[in-house]
Amino acid sequence: MQSSSSQATSHLLRVTDTDRPFTRDFKDLFSTLMVSLKLETNRSFFAKYEYSFTSEQALSNLSSLKFLQSSRIPDPNDPSRIVITTTATTFSMSRDVALSICQHFVQARFIDPVGGRNSNGGATFVAKGGLYQMTTKGIAVLQRFCARNGITARHVLDIIESPRNSMRLLILERNLATDRLLTDSATVEVIFRRFAGQDGPNIIPGLSLASSSSSLAAARKIPRQPGYPNGVLGVRLAKDQRINGKTFTYVFSGRTAADWLMDCCTTIDEREPYAIGALFVLHRLVVLARDDPDYRPSRGNGDAPFIPTDTALYAITPEGQAVCGWKYLSPTGEVTPPNSGSFDTPREGADSNKARLRYILNDPSLRLLFREFLIASFCEENLSFYLELSEFMDDYAALKATKQLADPSMIRRTFATAYGMYNTFLASGSPCELNIEHSLRRNLAIKITLAMREQSPDEQCLDEVLALFKAVQTYIFHLMASDSVPKFFIVPRYTGILQQHDFESVR
Repeated sequence: MQSSSSQATSHLLRVTDTDRPFTRDFKDLFSTLMVSLKLETNRSFFAKYEYSFTSEQALSNLSSLKFLQSSRIPDPNDPSRIVITTTATTFSMSRDVALSICQHFVQARFIDPVGGRNSNGGATFVAKGGLYQMTTKGIAVLQRFCARNGITARHVLDIIESPRNSMRLLILERNLATDRLLTDSATVEVIFRRFAGQDGPNIIPGLSLASSSSSLAAARKIPRQPGYPNGVLGVRLAKDQRINGKTFTYVFSGRTAADWLMDCCTTIDEREPYAIGALFVLHRLVVLARDDPDYRPSRGNGDAPFIPTDTALYAITPEGQAVCGWKYLSPTGEVTPPNSGSFDTPREGADSNKARLRYILNDPSLRLLFREFLIASFCEENLSFYLELSEFMDDYAALKATKQLADPSMIRRTFATAYGMYNTFLASGSPCELNIEHSLRRNLAIKITLAMREQSPDEQCLDEVLALFKAVQTYIFHLMASDSVPKFFIVPRYTGILQQHDFESVR
C-alpha cells in the first residue's frame, strides 16, 4: 500500500546589497535550469556541439521553472506501507528577468557561447539564435547540486560522467547574512596557495610577458572552454622576467589572475576576483611589476588596487613564495613543502579533538581546508549538515524571538525547509545520507511522517522535529571529532598551515 503527500514552495531569490542573487540561490537556480533542459547535440556553422542548448530553450524554461523531489519512506508504524512525499519548488519570472539571469550565468562562467568568448574574455547572452554549453565550472556546480538532491536523470549523468567534468572548484567561505566573501588574512593565504599552485608553480615554458603588452594575448587566446580545466594547476606563470630594469622570478598578468579566480572558484561576479586580487596585493603576496596606464576601473572597483588586464603584470613576492612553500624548491624544481611531517601535539584524546573541531568550525580558513579534506574523503555531507543546521537553528530562533511563528504560513514554510534537510541528509536512502544510529533515524522517520500527515503542523510539532535534528547534529559533531579531525591533522599538505595555529590553548 502507498500513501502520498506533497509540499509546494515558491522560491524568491535573495539579493545582496549590490543587487546580485545570493550565491547558493543563484547556483540552485542555474542547476535547476540545466536539469530542465535536454542538453542535446546541436549544430552551429557546420560544427556539432554536445550537451548544448539554445537561448530560446533556456528563456522558455526559466519563465516557469519547477523542480520536483520525491521520497519513498517506509511507514515506521507499518513497514508494508510506503509514504511517498513530493516537494515542488517553483521559480517564476518575466522574460526580461530571465534574460538578465542568463547573462549573469555567462558572467559567472557557468555557461559559454559555443563560439567562445571575445578577445577580452567577455560574452553576451543573446535572446535569439544563441547556442550555449556549460563550462567545466558550471558542470562542477551542477554535479554538487545533483549529488545533494539525488538527481539521476540520464541526460544529466551523461555530462557529469563525461571527460568535460574536470573542474575541482575551490569552495569559498561566505558570510551567511550578507553573502560576502570571508577575507581574513588566513583565508586569503589559503586561497593564494591554490591560486599559485598547490603542487608547485604552473610555469609555462617559453612564455615571455615582459617584451610587449600584447604578448600574453597571443600566448593565451580565450578558448571555448575556460583556460583552467581543473582548478588544481595554479595561475599561468612566466619565469625570470626582466621588467623595468628588475628581474622577477614568477610573473603573471592581471587578466590571467582574474581568469583563474573566476574559472576555478565559486565566485559569481567579476568584482569578486578583483577584490581577491587586491587582497593579494594588500597582504604583500604579490606586487605590481608593470602598470597599465590605460586601465580605467569600473564603478565599485575603487582606485583599481588590482588591474585585471594583459598589460598589468604582477610578480609573486618572497613573502608569497614563503606562504606557498616555494622557498624549499630543490635544484631540480621539485616542491618540498615545509614541515611536511605529521602535526605533532602533546594533547591527544576525545576532548582535545573536540576542541580542535570547534576551533576549525569557527575559523573560516581552516573550515575551507577541512571541507576540502572531507570532499577528498567522501564525507563532506557531515560538515554540510552541521553548518546548514546551525544556520537554520539561528534563523528559527530569530523567528521565535520576533513572534513570526504565530503565522501558520511561516510555520509551514519553516517546516518545508526542515523537511528539505531531512530529505537530503537523514531519510533512509537520501542522496547525502548521514551515518547515524538506527534508533535516531527511526525516531526521525516517525516524527517526520506524523508531521507530514498534519494539514497544519504547529510550533510544538516543529520544536519536536528540530530537537531530533539537534541530536543528530551532536552525533555528527562527535563523529567528525573522533574520525575526521585526527586524519585531517596528519595530511602533509595541511600540516604547515595547522602549525600556524595555537591549538594548545584551545579548551
